[in-house]
Amino acid sequence: MRESNKGTYAKKLRQSETFDRIVAIRRDIHQHPELSGNEKRTAEVIEKYLMDLGLNPYRLCETAVICDLPGKNPSLPYIALRADTDALPIHEETGLSFSSIHDGIMHACGHDAHTAMLMGAAEILSKREPLEHGIRLIWQPAEETATGAKELVDAGILENVALIFGGHVDRHYDPGMLAVTEGAVNASADIFEIEINGQQAHGARPHESLDAVVVGSLLVTAIQTIVSREIDPSHPSVLTVGEFHAGTACNVIAGKARLTGTIRSQEKEVRDRLASSLERITYAIGQLHGANIKIKITPVTPPLINSKEMTLVAKRAAALAVGEENITTLRTANMGGEDFAFFLQHVQGAYIRFGSLVEGLQGHPAHSSKFDVDEQALATGAAWFIEVAKEANTFLLSKRNSHDKD
Repeated sequence: MRESNKGTYAKKLRQSETFDRIVAIRRDIHQHPELSGNEKRTAEVIEKYLMDLGLNPYRLCETAVICDLPGKNPSLPYIALRADTDALPIHEETGLSFSSIHDGIMHACGHDAHTAMLMGAAEILSKREPLEHGIRLIWQPAEETATGAKELVDAGILENVALIFGGHVDRHYDPGMLAVTEGAVNASADIFEIEINGQQAHGARPHESLDAVVVGSLLVTAIQTIVSREIDPSHPSVLTVGEFHAGTACNVIAGKARLTGTIRSQEKEVRDRLASSLERITYAIGQLHGANIKIKITPVTPPLINSKEMTLVAKRAAALAVGEENITTLRTANMGGEDFAFFLQHVQGAYIRFGSLVEGLQGHPAHSSKFDVDEQALATGAAWFIEVAKEANTFLLSKRNSHDKD
C-alpha cells in the first residue's frame, strides 16, 4: 500500500477504537462460522452490536439482519450497503489462534471480514449527522449458495432503495488497496446436468451394450471445443465438467452415466451461446451413439456489471477512503459468481474489491483451507462503505437538482 501524503479515512480508522472492535468481532465470527441459511449466531452478534449503538435492526429471511439509518428527508429513497455473512463447508488449516471451532466449516471466503467492515461503518455513520438520503445496512446470508440476495429481493429489501454498494476481499491486492472496475466484475454462473441412458451389459460382451462411459467420455472431450472454437477468445468464458459418475463394477459395461458442471461468462450473448452449443453437442452425441440423453441447464447468478456512472461514484469514494494512489482495477477477468448481481438487476450500484493479501499466503485463494485476510482490510472496507454512502447521497441529490431544473 502506498500511503497518501494527505492522509485518508482508512488510515485514521486503523488508529481508532472502532477498528479494534471490528477486528475482535471478525475473529469471533471467524471462530464460529455458520453455513448458508444457518447464520443464527452471526445474526445475533450483529444485532447485539447494533442495539448497543442504540439502533433498531430487524430480520428478513430468518438470518438476514437489516438496519435503517433514516435520512434528513424521509421522502427520499435509501442508499443500501451490503455485506454477506455465511461460511463454507471446508475444514480450516490456517493455524490461527481464532480458527474455527466447528469441524468442516470455515470462513474461507472472507465473509467474516465483510460482516465486520459493515459493522464498523454502521457505528460511525450512526454517530454522524444524517445524510439527506437514509442508509439501509444489509447483512445478507446464503451468498455461497447464490440464494440469499434473490430471497431478499423477493422479500422486498430493495423497496424504496435507489442505489446499492458492496465489495469483496481479494488476495491479489495489498491491504489498503481498492480495485474499482467499470464493466464486468464477476461472471454469470450456471449449472448443467447431463444424464446418459444406454444399455448395461457384461464386460465380456460389449456388442450387447450401449456404453454410457464411452458416450460420456466423448461428450466431455467434445464440449471442450465450445469455448476454444466457438467463443471469441477476447470474451472470457469457462465450461467445466466437475463430475462424471458411471458404472457399478469392473466387469460390467455401464448403462447409465451422469455428468455435472458449470458455465461461466461475463456477457449475456456469450452466456446464451454457451448454453445453446452445449445442448446442441449433447443431443448430437446422443443421436450419434443411439443413447437417450437428457440435459438440464440451471441459471444460478447473472453477471455482475458495474455501470460507468456507478463506477465513478465508487471511485470517488475510494479516493477519499484510501487515496487515489491506492486505487487500481481488476487485473484479470474474475470468473467467479457473486449473487450481489441480483440486486443490480433491480437498482443501480457498484461492487468493488478490498485488497487483503497476507504475506506468505499468495498461493492460498478463497475457498482454500488456508485462506486468510490481512485485517487492515477491515479499516479499508469500513472507510469505503462510509465514503460511498456520502458520495451516493451527493450523486442522488445532484440528479434530483438537475431534474428539478429541467
